[in-house]
Amino acid sequence: MTTTNPQAKQYLTNKELLKEIHLSKNRYSSYSQPEYADYDLILLDLKKINIRTIAEAKRNKALRLSQQLLVETQKTNPKARLGDVEIDYKKVAKTDVVFRIMTHDHIPLEPGRKKTPKNRGDHHTKVNFPPYQHWKFDENDELICVGKSHWRGSVYDGEFSLEGQMTPKLARSFMMLVERYSMRFNWRGYTYVDEMRSQALLQLSQIGLQFDESKSQNPFAYYTAAIDNSFTRILNIEKKNQMIRDDLLIEVGSNPSFTRQFEHEAQMRDERERIANLKTEDF
Repeated sequence: MTTTNPQAKQYLTNKELLKEIHLSKNRYSSYSQPEYADYDLILLDLKKINIRTIAEAKRNKALRLSQQLLVETQKTNPKARLGDVEIDYKKVAKTDVVFRIMTHDHIPLEPGRKKTPKNRGDHHTKVNFPPYQHWKFDENDELICVGKSHWRGSVYDGEFSLEGQMTPKLARSFMMLVERYSMRFNWRGYTYVDEMRSQALLQLSQIGLQFDESKSQNPFAYYTAAIDNSFTRILNIEKKNQMIRDDLLIEVGSNPSFTRQFEHEAQMRDERERIANLKTEDF
């Protein structure tokens, strides 16, 4: 008899991370209707909405709906494939697609926040991820705003807000990523690996939602780079502290750390080899 192991290893995918990032950002946002929280295409400007981008948004929505339908169909027919339930994008109505527009228009201005502003965001209140608005066509073929990030209350009569929190699953994903990264051969041997983990988790809690889906669909690489930078930072700090300790030990006539002794022996060996090579060249 086989049993299910609750402690079985779980593996994170970009698809799962993207879903949790989306759900977490929704907790900081407000929408006219719950279904408007899902977008079909990301654009940098409202003026970019045209025939081509509308068609692309329809394709994306048709694919997303087809994938959802496939999951439901496979519950009763495990052999079903995407081609069996695929929805024609031409059947998706123009009024059904939602565009995410990356903009600071609804974020309050904060002059002087930075001495030398480098981009538009530096002129506005600091937010924990790139702000956006959701837009769609109404029955009169007019674009209307149906959602705003960092917002509370009605889309039109509400107010700017920074209240919200990431989903528990995304937080657990961060913990899993840090734990697995710390088990790599080049990190697990350090006695201060716990401090590395703490620093990495702190960093992820601060920048975790700054991942911009309009620029990349690979949050795994983004988070791994942040973890590596945190680990390296703690390593450099500890190395600097160790050098100071070793210098103080040498001054009082005590033996420094084994690492310092090994480095000194390696330097002396290299110097002897260099001198021997010079003598050989002279002959």
